[in-house]
Amino acid sequence: MSIDRAGGQSAAHGILRYATAPGSSSFTDFLAAAAPDLLPRPVPASANVPHGTTIVAAEYADGVVMAGDRRATAGNLIAQRDIEKVFASDEYSLVGIAGTAGLAIEIVRLYQVELEHYEKIEGTRLTLDGKANRLSTMIRGNLAMAMQGLAVVPLFAGYDPDAADPERAGRIYSFDVTGGRYPETYYEAIGSGSVFARSSLKKLWKPAMDRDAIVRVAVEALYDAADDDSATGGPDLTRRIFPVVMLATAEGTSRVTDDELDGVVRQLLDDRTAHPGA
Repeated sequence: MSIDRAGGQSAAHGILRYATAPGSSSFTDFLAAAAPDLLPRPVPASANVPHGTTIVAAEYADGVVMAGDRRATAGNLIAQRDIEKVFASDEYSLVGIAGTAGLAIEIVRLYQVELEHYEKIEGTRLTLDGKANRLSTMIRGNLAMAMQGLAVVPLFAGYDPDAADPERAGRIYSFDVTGGRYPETYYEAIGSGSVFARSSLKKLWKPAMDRDAIVRVAVEALYDAADDDSATGGPDLTRRIFPVVMLATAEGTSRVTDDELDGVVRQLLDDRTAHPGA
């Protein structure tokens, strides 16, 4: 027993020394060395796990909007009707996830801590490009699982308070499963319904739209995706399940309330009823 206690104390002291020593500003690196069992872990590749689907993002006059439908699928089944796939990653940025839902949410949580850890260690925030680069590195770390069919593909967007042109301070980045990072212009969509959502955005989006207009555009793009993609869930008035719609502006991140989205959805349905072929 004394040997076990000594061994346990030695391991604890080793973690304590690592935790208190100055080192990397990356929380992921710290966790890999101090407690690797807490990192997102692989699951059997054959598991029929839930997958998240469609996310859209678009620039507007005050920053960026990001919205996601609420459906998660497992094969031909609806695994969950009210999953949330859009999150605030820090004060000025948003991240939405498509792909293996459980693994993606773990990565998002780790990413949120990663940004907070960097700010505490370095005493300053990462630039928006820096935040996108950190997310790219984390996605690249999941490549082995992605090759087994457990891909996680995020969409990242944020407001850059240091932008030279405040009217173009909202920026969007897409990624691939290898961690490739791609700045996008005006708008972007990911997930199984992205082809239909992007086509909708292409027709509806205009420069310098105001808040109300861009929220309507994001909701309508998801509605169009749900109309043609069975894995994308449309708004459910009976259960009061609406898309998650979030904004990033100079004032920070915020979420559009379900009460407001109820009005947006009902107006959209009225318009489509009047013009069913639109």
